[in-house]
Amino acid sequence: MSSTLERSFAILEYLTAYPEGMALAGIAQDLDMPRSACHRLLVELVRCGYVRQLREHGDYALTTKLAALGLSFLSSSGIVDLAQPLIDRMAASSGELVRLAIVDGERLTFVAKAQGARSGLRYDPDMGIDVRLSCSAGGHAWLMTLSDERALEIVSMQGFGDPKLYGPKAPTTIKALTRILHEDRKRGFSLINEMYAPGMTAMAAPVQRKGEPAIGVITVAGPLVRLTEQRMLELGPELLAVAAELASASSASPLFARSVLAGRSAPALEAVSS
Repeated sequence: MSSTLERSFAILEYLTAYPEGMALAGIAQDLDMPRSACHRLLVELVRCGYVRQLREHGDYALTTKLAALGLSFLSSSGIVDLAQPLIDRMAASSGELVRLAIVDGERLTFVAKAQGARSGLRYDPDMGIDVRLSCSAGGHAWLMTLSDERALEIVSMQGFGDPKLYGPKAPTTIKALTRILHEDRKRGFSLINEMYAPGMTAMAAPVQRKGEPAIGVITVAGPLVRLTEQRMLELGPELLAVAAELASASSASPLFARSVLAGRSAPALEAVSS
């Protein structure tokens, strides 16, 4: 049986996907929670200011309080101040969406971005989400800095997810993922083609200090018709340089420094991009 705290967080995480709100019955059903228990938790979350009811007896939705806490935390950490100029530069050069994700424990979460596409197709998924490690460029860029054993341990905990929710070329077995990570290590950065989403490609470089696991990753993503494999290979050296530059400056961020200390206990490969 999940604790009250675990179920409360499950509700908060669930509602992030429904900014327009969701009915009590739908929340309880999707979270496999008794309706009465779900209602009690929602009442408490409303009282604390994290959830609001859109109208009397209506749907429940998140307030901006949770987002404000996250933004305040990121502002205090100094991450965005360090990374944004570098991300902006890479976005202008590539003409695509560039994002920074940070490693926090066994999770990888996007925290900053810059959109380089000024016209035509624009790829701009949600921010603040945890990255699906098995089929994303960012996930592969982090995992490639770990030993195979540690990388597969983390992926196994998160799971490969439902294949129908990702691209047609998403790896679904440990053997397939291991082969991809070996190729990424030789290249120095990850490269995916229709793994995370149909018709989309992406690449990512790890932000890491020599001999240590990545503390973050910088990704470039866009439509396959524009961000071809050849184009990604051309952008590779510049992306690696940006990642190395951010790694050099990372000691100025308390959160990055904490990630480095935590990562020293994990088996790492020699940094390719340092």
